[in-house]
Amino acid sequence: MTEPARPSPTAALAASASRAPLGFDRGHTDDLMTFLAASPTPYHAVANAAERLEKAGFKQVAETDAWDGTSGGKYVLRGGAIVAWYVPEGAAPHTPFRIVGAHTDSPNLRVKPLPDSGAHGWRQVAVEIYGGPLLNSWLDRDLGIAGRLTLRDGSTRLVNVDRPLLRVPQLAIHLDRSVTADGLKLDKQRHMQPVWGLGRDVRDGDLIAFLEETAGIPAGEVTGWDLMTHSVEPPAYLGRDHELLAGPRMDNLLSVHAGTAALAAVASSSSQPASIPVLAAFDHEENGSQSDTGADGPLLGNVLERSVFARGGSYEDRARAFAGTVCLSSDTGHAVHPNYAERHDPTHHPRVNGGPILKVNVNNRYATDGSGRAEFTAACEAADVPFQSFVSNNSMPCGTTIGPITAARHGIKTVDIGVAILSMHSVRELCGADDPFLLAGALTAFLER
Repeated sequence: MTEPARPSPTAALAASASRAPLGFDRGHTDDLMTFLAASPTPYHAVANAAERLEKAGFKQVAETDAWDGTSGGKYVLRGGAIVAWYVPEGAAPHTPFRIVGAHTDSPNLRVKPLPDSGAHGWRQVAVEIYGGPLLNSWLDRDLGIAGRLTLRDGSTRLVNVDRPLLRVPQLAIHLDRSVTADGLKLDKQRHMQPVWGLGRDVRDGDLIAFLEETAGIPAGEVTGWDLMTHSVEPPAYLGRDHELLAGPRMDNLLSVHAGTAALAAVASSSSQPASIPVLAAFDHEENGSQSDTGADGPLLGNVLERSVFARGGSYEDRARAFAGTVCLSSDTGHAVHPNYAERHDPTHHPRVNGGPILKVNVNNRYATDGSGRAEFTAACEAADVPFQSFVSNNSMPCGTTIGPITAARHGIKTVDIGVAILSMHSVRELCGADDPFLLAGALTAFLER
């Protein structure tokens, strides 16, 4: 029997924007898998998000150009960050924004400025630890290398060697019997440098020359690079009934993908939103967000203000718009772990495939308060999506997100949400297969309100 054709993810979410009932949609999760595999770095992630938005009618605008106040979808790219927004017909300068915030970066191994190294007949690549990865998960993995190359003329090119190229080999147990009793102990400098071939003579420039050849760039033209490693194992469904999804960088490309699909769906809907829907996906969340492309930088505020002023607004209009603005900071959170349930709060056990989670921390590691909960509840009810609550065990430290940063920097109401996963910060994470679509449905309902 021929399987019936599935609607595109954007079409499915556009239907939800018209109040069609939501349910599990394999097409959305299939598309997420494609997005994850094609986005080994923040630079690739924003390029792929932009491509999807272009298909929904969005146009890129340059920060160096003067902006006009016309309606429609627009976006700005800066490094590994994207801010996209849709201006409905007749939107006033003081029209508030509804923002989905996320981040594009994930913990990994990043190439150092002098990458060519080696010892004892092995050729290696010198790497630096980015963020807080689970180091053991990077051992004995087939790794590719990808990122952004900067040429002499200042232009940039994306490169992606998506094949087994590098490997961080683990020490055999015969040479470290203590690992059985004491556990694996890794030194970030000595033990995490991958091999990528054989040769006694380490030649400076070999890696970049290889990448120039791979990308079709003339030799010697690359003068700068932002490169990182990634597992080349593709995302896959897991479990007896394929009810789970295993894959890389779900923290937090799952939210970037859902936010992109939701924004495209609202822009493609027959009904015009009452507010201006926005997607803001930042870089550098995993190391503090303090950069020109991070949530603690001026990018989002500049874009929102320029949108107000381009529509003829004043500072008063800007203040009114920001006062009515709400942001959903969407990032992955912790599902209850069956082997470590004592690490979780005893009365809050988020489960995979139970719908998105609402994150609460009274010490402001998350930005959610009671009024924010009401906002998210309304969106989930409108989309017919279940949701769960997450709070940390009092004896465990709580992580944080771009939520508190966004709220404090811009003075806008912010709510922290996400999808519950296992193996966070591993090279390969695990979520429920229907949670991504449920998140996208809730985000769509939020943006259209």
